[in-house]
Order: sequence, then C-alpha cells, then structure tokens
Amino acid sequence: MLVRRVVVAALAAAALGSSEVRAADLQVVSTAPVRHTMAPAGTTIAITFDQPLLHSSITGSSFRVFGKATGPVTGPITFSPDDRTLTLTPSRPFSAGEIVLVNLSHDVRSQSMTPLRSAGYAYQFQIGAVPSTGNFQQIDVMSNRSGSQTRIYGAVQADLDRDGWIDLATVNEVSGDLRVFLNRADGSGLYEPFLRPPFPIGLEASPNEPADFDNDGKIDIVVGAATGGGVWISHGAGDGTFDGSQTVLTGNEPHGVAVLDVDGDGDPDIVNAVFGDNRLALMLNDGTGTFGPPTFFDSGCDGEWALGTADMNNDGIYDLVAGCYTGGEGAVLLGKGDGTFTAMPPQDAGGGPWQVALGDVDGDGNIDAAFGNSFSANGGLCRGNGDGTLALPVTVPMPAHTPASDLADLDGDGDLDWILSSFSGGLWRIYKNDGAGHFSFDQDIAAPDSPSCAVPLDFDNDGDIDLALSDEIADVVVLMQNTSGPSPICPPSPAACRTPIESGKASLTIKDKTPDKADQIVWKWVRGPVTPKGDYGTPLTTDEFVLCLYDAGELLTSASAPPGGTCRGKPCWTDKPTSLVYKNRDGSTTGTQGLTLKQGLVDGQASITFKAKGVKIVMPDLGMITGPVTIQLQRSGGAPCFGATYSPPFQKSDATQLKDKAD
Repeated sequence: MLVRRVVVAALAAAALGSSEVRAADLQVVSTAPVRHTMAPAGTTIAITFDQPLLHSSITGSSFRVFGKATGPVTGPITFSPDDRTLTLTPSRPFSAGEIVLVNLSHDVRSQSMTPLRSAGYAYQFQIGAVPSTGNFQQIDVMSNRSGSQTRIYGAVQADLDRDGWIDLATVNEVSGDLRVFLNRADGSGLYEPFLRPPFPIGLEASPNEPADFDNDGKIDIVVGAATGGGVWISHGAGDGTFDGSQTVLTGNEPHGVAVLDVDGDGDPDIVNAVFGDNRLALMLNDGTGTFGPPTFFDSGCDGEWALGTADMNNDGIYDLVAGCYTGGEGAVLLGKGDGTFTAMPPQDAGGGPWQVALGDVDGDGNIDAAFGNSFSANGGLCRGNGDGTLALPVTVPMPAHTPASDLADLDGDGDLDWILSSFSGGLWRIYKNDGAGHFSFDQDIAAPDSPSCAVPLDFDNDGDIDLALSDEIADVVVLMQNTSGPSPICPPSPAACRTPIESGKASLTIKDKTPDKADQIVWKWVRGPVTPKGDYGTPLTTDEFVLCLYDAGELLTSASAPPGGTCRGKPCWTDKPTSLVYKNRDGSTTGTQGLTLKQGLVDGQASITFKAKGVKIVMPDLGMITGPVTIQLQRSGGAPCFGATYSPPFQKSDATQLKDKAD
C-alpha cells in the first residue's frame, strides 16, 4: 500500500510548480519526500529548484522544518553540484506518525538574485509506522488532578524537553492550565508525574497546536480558550516548562486554532475560529514569536468551530479547513500567500463539526477532511478533489456526542485509520482503512467515563502508533500501547498462582475458525481455594485482568479485560454481592467479551469464567502446540493470580481446536 501511495503521489509531483507565478520567479520543481505521502523516520528532505540557489539565502529563518512531535529540525544542509537541490539531513529521526512541515520563505534567492515568489513555498508529509496488529494494551491510567477537577480536553504530544522521547501536555478546561507529563525515556511508554506548578492558560481551553513561534529551537504551544475569549501562546523553555506566554483576545467563544505561514515570510502565524462571532481571526507573527492584534474574515459558512490547515489545492501554499457547527458544513479557504484567503463554496459535512482531521486517506495525493460531528453522532468524511473543493460526505456511526476526530496509521499498512471519540457513548472507536479510503469498524476502547479526544503517538519509540486517550470527566489519560505480542502484565514464564483444589475441573476450549469472527477462547476455573471477593482487586476502577496462555513455559498470547469503562452505554464492570462481572458484547481491544470472578469463602466455592471471541483475538498456531499448556489470569494490581495446567494427551488437539481438562 505504501508503494502505491508513493507512486500516485510522485505522478502529482510534476504539478508542484504549476501555480501562477511571474516568469522570473525562482520555482520549486520537486520535493522528496513528495508532499502528502508517508516517509521513513530516518528520511532526508530534498528540494529541487529550476535555478541554482544562492547558498547564503538558505538560513534558519528562510528554510524551516518542523516535526509536530519532535519539534524544530536541525542538521547539515548540502547542495547538489549544480546548486539546484538542497538536502537537509536531520540530526535525529522523526517519530512515527508525526506530520512534518517544510517552509521556504520569499527570502530564498537564486544565484542571479531571483526571489522565490512572495507567497514562499510550503508542503508537508507524514512519517510512516512499522507494521503492527493494531492490538492495544492498556499500560497506565494517569490522573492529572491535584485536588479539584481539571477537565482534560485533549493533549499536546511533543518532545518538550528535547530528549528524543514524546511528552504529553494535557490541556485543561476547568483548571485553565497545561500539565506536562515527561516521558520516562526508557522504552516502557510510561510517564513521570506531571510537572508542578501547572502553567496557566485561558479557561475552557481545548484546541491546541505545537509550533516554534520564536524560532529558538524549542516547542511552543498555542491553545484556543472559549471562556477566556482568545488564544494563549505558551513559549517552551526546552525542559518541559514554559518561560512566558502571550494572550490575544479574539472574540466571543473562540475554539479551533490553526498554525501556518499565511504571508510567505517563513514564520508561523495563527488563525482562530471564533464561533460566537461567526468569523475567523488572523494573528500575524512579527518573527520573534510575538503576535499582533487580530484581523477578521469570514469562512463562508455559519458557526466556525473546528479548524485545520493543509495544502488543499497542491499549490505550495497552506489553506484552511473550517468545520462550521451551526451550518453543518466544511469550508475550504484557499491561501493566497499574502495573508488573505479565498473562500470556496462550503460542503455538507454530514453533521455539526466539532473537530476536523486532515490527511490523504485514499492515496490520491489530495488531502481529505474527516469531521467529528458532535451531537450528530457520526463522523463525516469529505474527500478532497485537489482543487480546494470537497466531495459529499460519507458518514460512519457513533454513539452520541462525538467531539474529536483523529487520523493515524494504526496498523502500519501505509494508510490512515480513523479514531473517533464519543463523550456520551463512553468510548473511543477505531475504523480501519482498506487503503482506498473506505472505513470499516475495527474496535471500541471503553473509557473510564467520558472521552474528549485521542492522541496518536509513538510513546515507546518502537516505530508503531500508540494511543494516549483523554477522559475529561475522570481527568485521566489512558495509555494504550500498540503491541503485536502478549500483554506486559503477563510474566514471561508461568508464575505461582492459585489452582483448583480438584484436578479435572478447570476446562479450556480454544477454536481457530474461518472466518476469524468465530474464533473463541473459553476458560473455566472452578473448585477454587478460599478466595474472598477482595482478592480480585478493584477492576471497576483500576485493575486490568489479563488471560495469559503459555505452551511449554513460553508465553504465546493474551486477552484482557480493562478496568472501568462503559460498554454500549452501560458500565462494563458490575459489582455484585458475591462476584465481579465484566460484559462487553463488542469485545475489548483483545476480544474479551465476558469475565466473571466469583468469590468462595470455603474451599471449592470460588470460580472464574473467561470468554473471548472474534477477530481481535491474537490466535496462537494451535497445530504447533505441544504442551503442557498453562492458563493464568493475572491482574495489573498484582497477586494473587489464578491458573491451571493442561498436559498432553489433550481431549482434542489439531490446527483448529484445543480442548482439555486441567491436571
């Protein structure tokens, strides 16, 4: 799939210099990577012009590269023998999934002093992810409270301390601040407690974007704050803290923010969607990271709420895409490169947009718009036509209020999958891409309470995309690690666990069917020793349970029941007088549909029943199992665990099934 995308995009490269320019202007002929395609983490960046370049015109101000996760890019710049191609070799690799922005200002010159057009030239590409199953395991739930509610409305994923690992800064509506969690930088994907004190921003802040506004090599953050009435620009100190900020008031109930160079001078400017005033606000960067007062313009649709930026007509100038909640439309505004925009006719978005994610979902070289349609309870995909217009929407269903939409290659197959967050539905939903921009349901991830958004990132630096999921009522970030292997909660070899007091009572059935939706694991642990209900921990709030399967002492696979959450609008876990029960008809991220943990106050009364079904099970090769097989139920909170061993000859054993009674 990645090869097809690159070939299609390469055919579009010939049009890079097709925008209207004066004959004398220096022009960009080609770029590598090609815009809107995916590139490896170790990619170099090469830009070819139609004339030899004046080396001295390529400076840290006229040529800027910014990774939205890794930050400002530095490294040696070299020129081809004919001086027509400049190549930047980044000093460190990019992070999987991040968008990389390349900006050339109008100060770039040829050796004959011919300038690049006044609009400059800009393009973006995305860093690819290594192949994975897209199987997510919860590894932590991080609270950002230090007392009262914070109300997390999303997070910024960025390397704020410049150590090569991606940090998280939660954006908090009620507490009106940023709270930074620094990555432990040990490959675990875990984070340190948030830095204190929190950094103040406006109240009801939510939309956010990273940038290097002052060109000091450190990541800054801008957020839109609805109750605060404007945008807050926080300047990064390079250690995870912030050493100053600027507030620009933009009007009544501002929301979405976009960062782009609107006037060709190479530095990032800011546009803010001001819902209450039904308009957009533009703030120009003076080159030092200080912004002037806003000027206003109309998007052509009603109730601007969501906002994003990308090159929608492939002319090397960034454009805007506004999601208009009141009108239920998406509007593209084509940048002219002089600080003004041309509004295209708005398009039905399939509902009332709350957030928009932009990316090339079908590999045709054009950017598409994926809207999270709030109270319309759906996601709306409008394909880009490559000329600044959008096609009619195709919608996917969501349960109730859907405030967030995100795109990322979750399985590393070279196309963008779709993550939608349902606040009222209590879940994050993943739709997988077939490579042509057609999406099908993959899995739901149950939330502790009410999701606000999903942040795709590679937090453990293993090259695949993980998820940091924010819950704005529980005030937690749920860390979901993308893993093709068993859960890290499972020990690498069987542990000492509680076993039944009678042999032949604990049963195991595994079925590997075609199609995979009929795959099944059923484990019944009965006649257990004394086990009070308290020994099962607190799965309603914190404890995750994981079924671990071993063959001859080697860990093969696992399936988990995450703590808390809601399943189809109801709590996944139920606390009954003598048992704890997990039910999820849609299956957890690993296919777990049911788990019953029943207490026993005398020997022989305790029992456990575990059921998993469907395509999400990572099924072992049953034909290769030799035994003995050990099944253990582990929990994240620690001991005790519960297990049983099954030795050959098994009751049934072949390539499609394994069935037996415990030793």
